[in-house]
This record gives sequence, C-alpha cells and structure tokens, in this order.
Amino acid sequence: MRLVILAILMGFPLLEGALLFKLASGEHGSGVWVLAWLVFAAIAGIVLIKQARFSLVSRLALALSQGQFSISALVDSFRTVIAGLLLIFPGFISDVMALAILLIPIREPAFVRAGPSRPHSSAASGRPFTPADRNHRVIEGEFRRD
Repeated sequence: MRLVILAILMGFPLLEGALLFKLASGEHGSGVWVLAWLVFAAIAGIVLIKQARFSLVSRLALALSQGQFSISALVDSFRTVIAGLLLIFPGFISDVMALAILLIPIREPAFVRAGPSRPHSSAASGRPFTPADRNHRVIEGEFRRD
C-alpha cells in the first residue's frame, strides 16, 4: 500500500511535468501560452482560496445567528480550497481536476437533508407562531422543584 501511495505521489508531478514539456515544446511559440496559462491558473487558485475563506466566515455567521450549524458551508469551502490548491499546483491535469471539483455538484449529506432531530418551538426560534407549527408537539410552561 505504501508503494502505491509513493508511486502516485512521485508519478503525478512527473506526469504533469512531461505534459507541460510536451505542450511547451510545440510549434508556434506555444511555450508562452503554457506559461501564461500557469500564471493565470495560479492567480485563480489564490483568488478561490481567499473567496472560500470569506464565504465560509459569512455563511457560518449567518447560520449561527439563526441558531444552526451549517455543515454545507464547510463542505463547500473545503471543495473550493482543494480546487484552489490544485489550480496553484502547476500543470494541466491538476487544473482539470480542480475544474471538475468546482463544476460537479455534490448533494447535501443525508443528515443535512433530514433536518433537525428535534422540533423547535416558535418562541425559542424568535419567530411568530404559524399554522405549520401545529405539527410540532412542544409544551411550554414553567417547572419548579420544591
């Protein structure tokens, strides 16, 4: 297993370098275009990582102000950071992988779609009572132990 991981870690940069050399050594001065692509991809990766940081902070602040914790904000930010790191890494294969990570939608985890595990009362959430709240069985009152 260690040999496979070592082969992947050593083979990926070698494959990226061979592909870059092949593309840069073509006719019509394509080395300049390859260099321009690498610089553009690295700048895009840095911008994506910065955007993910600000997006995470604002989405978590919004979710926490509503009394929830948003795992989808963490997953989206993690995907964006991974894609940004792959864009910063020089090469076309890593750029294609980054674009795939960014463009392929990922469904929300099952525990996020299921909703809260216990009903919330309308008074606790700070919103007015609505007819849809009748489905929740929340008994409000005072308790005193003597």
